[in-house]
Amino acid sequence: MWELYDALIEGIPEECLVDEFLCGTYAALIRSGRGCGFSHIVPGDSLPETMKKSLGMPLKKLAECIKSWNFVEASVGMAAINTWYNSPETAVKNGIVLTDSLYSEDRLNDPFIAYQNEIKNKKVAILGHFPYIEQLFQPVCDVAIIEREPEEGDYPEAAAEYILPASDFVIISCVSLICKTLPRMLTLAKDAYVIIVGPFTPLAPSLFSFGVNDLSSFVVKDNDVATRIVAGLERKKIYKAGQKVAMKAK
Repeated sequence: MWELYDALIEGIPEECLVDEFLCGTYAALIRSGRGCGFSHIVPGDSLPETMKKSLGMPLKKLAECIKSWNFVEASVGMAAINTWYNSPETAVKNGIVLTDSLYSEDRLNDPFIAYQNEIKNKKVAILGHFPYIEQLFQPVCDVAIIEREPEEGDYPEAAAEYILPASDFVIISCVSLICKTLPRMLTLAKDAYVIIVGPFTPLAPSLFSFGVNDLSSFVVKDNDVATRIVAGLERKKIYKAGQKVAMKAK
């Protein structure tokens, strides 16, 4: 059951240490060397945390928090994973092309725009109610939006068991990694083209071996700006600290 998570953790070098650790109101941010990763904090703090966390501890050890059923702690683990995979150095080694400018929100790396032609007249399932999705997708495809807390017109999460196996494209929020629903969703979507989306999606090539086709994510390029945003010292979106990127399976 934990194979996907173990693959993410195992890819982090033993020698990487936690040099900075910030847990803000809405997000967690971790720095190791020049790499900086973050994650939104998913509510779910009812269970006790399972690990003591401190500066100087191995990044790989902190990444194990992703397996915690305390979702706040799991969010910290997600940030630790992204500190390695979504650092500029690792991302470039894995084929990501970064621009010279600090801030770049490339619309071509936004799957809701980039896949407009591919999804025409297809059955598309989206796990997560993303902004403007009705305007972007409903006119061109047969779209089903699945939500844990459904809005009007959404399907409840349980409907994924019926909808995903019949879908041509499946778009899954990266929150599913923290909530531990991703492995089951990938099993249900085994015949579909699968995209994981969200700014804290790990740019980990190992995910392609579990049935993922495309990773839509974000690379922090200015650690200081990202730290100030997460700490609440600047009223900016995290995208102002780096670049939207996408990685596709070869």
